[in-house]
Amino acid sequence: MPAQLIDGIALSKSIRADVAHRIAHLKSRGIQPRLSIVLVGDDPASQVYTRHKVNDSTETGLEATLERYPADLPEADLLARIRTLNADPAVHGILVQLPLPAHMDAQKVIEAIAPSKDVDGFHVSSAGALMVGRPGFWPCTPYGCMKMLESIGFSLRGKHAVVIGRSNIVGKPMAMMLLQQNATVTICHSATADLGAMTRQADVIVAAVGKRNVLTADMVKPGAVVIDVGMNRNDEGKLCGDVDFEGVRQVAGWITPVPGGVGPMTRAMLLVNTLEAAERATR
Repeated sequence: MPAQLIDGIALSKSIRADVAHRIAHLKSRGIQPRLSIVLVGDDPASQVYTRHKVNDSTETGLEATLERYPADLPEADLLARIRTLNADPAVHGILVQLPLPAHMDAQKVIEAIAPSKDVDGFHVSSAGALMVGRPGFWPCTPYGCMKMLESIGFSLRGKHAVVIGRSNIVGKPMAMMLLQQNATVTICHSATADLGAMTRQADVIVAAVGKRNVLTADMVKPGAVVIDVGMNRNDEGKLCGDVDFEGVRQVAGWITPVPGGVGPMTRAMLLVNTLEAAERATR
């Protein structure tokens, strides 16, 4: 029997509805949650992503502003603008869209954002706080993946999870979140020797490499949950993930589609993080 789909679109709609309800409650107390999005340069994908983020925010009652700057903006000017946003009590969340132009140090820019407003969840302070059980913000993509596992009632306790992808944006935070749910976690990458030997042991596989068909049907244990974070284009130019979807769905128990899986959840969790930043600021 083909794997059941984990519908990221439907789940994200439910999450956005809850966000809208909580925002309405804040507004009734005279509090307007606000997100400032900063876009430097004219990267086509970034322009699409930021437009979606503004639209998502507006639909839930969250006020989002998009600031656009040319690609040759000096790094010092961007850092100065971030400091101004940090000091503005009306701004609850700050997101600097990545990638940044080559002359800018992305990590330096991220670390300039106040941890209490880093709703993308990339600040080292958030990672450290979450590691010891204190409030922080999880990066939106792994946070969305965890919500998807939660939505199907999948208990991670005692399970083996394999994360394919070691990046600080997805791989390592994903592994940390899985560990906190008492799973055994193995982090691999596309060049791991005999990757299939690792993935065939896994109850959960998270593919986040950015490489087509990194996971095929022969690499999956029957009944496993497969979360596809990848975003690629196939030979026809259509959006696809890291997983050979048609093959793997014949073996897995659950699988996320691309598109319509992790992508909508990433955007939904940005709204959740921004809302939580506003709620924390008013306590």
